[in-house]
Amino acid sequence: MAEKLAARPEPAVVAYNASLDRCTRQPGFLDRFYELFLASSEEVREKFRETNFERQKEALRMSLYMMMTAHEWSVECDAHLEEIAERHSRRQLNIPPHLYDLWLHCLLRAVGECDPAYGEDVEAAWIRVLQPSIDLLKSRY
Repeated sequence: MAEKLAARPEPAVVAYNASLDRCTRQPGFLDRFYELFLASSEEVREKFRETNFERQKEALRMSLYMMMTAHEWSVECDAHLEEIAERHSRRQLNIPPHLYDLWLHCLLRAVGECDPAYGEDVEAAWIRVLQPSIDLLKSRY
């Protein structure tokens, strides 16, 4: 990822952050996401078969904020995202690229259910902020 320095966050980052804050104030947000994601595919269920979901939910919460930071200030987050990419690659957890699209779809459904301000602009902000990190993970498979 190229170095970026932002004097002020772009509007998509502001909208994403506000939406993420609204969602994470809902106690069931991450549970709902994993409910949707696990129901989406047998392949997903198999990948998460032995997962400690309390630890997984905390890791996801941190990653959602990290991806926002990476979108604006990638230099500070490159190492973390590269570690995640390596962990999810075929050499370790073997998470194939098509599962990231399913992940994003289920995440957006959960956001739509948990964020009272959800609409096209909020959805576009989530995609704008998360897509670069998703693309990185896919490229490192």
